[in-house]
Amino acid sequence: MIKIAAVAAFVGLAACGGKGDDSLGSNVEQAYDNQADALDAMADNTANEAKSDALENKADALRDEGDRKSDAIDDADVNAAAMNSAAVNKM
Repeated sequence: MIKIAAVAAFVGLAACGGKGDDSLGSNVEQAYDNQADALDAMADNTANEAKSDALENKADALRDEGDRKSDAIDDADVNAAAMNSAAVNKM
């Protein structure tokens, strides 16, 4: 589900991103943040403390992964139009 969101963000931006443009990385990071926010909301609504902690940990891991992928995309100075989903997933 998370990869789908990241790829969807990439595909939506492929036409408008460009070499030297940080929007692709920012949008990938935002997609991960959105998934993490959903997990945080689930954690807030869970009465089981262990399950809540696990959801919050997963949300933190998603944010870290989104940040890492965003940095990798920005560092690569990618041309969004030339990227495919396999290349995004390798980052």
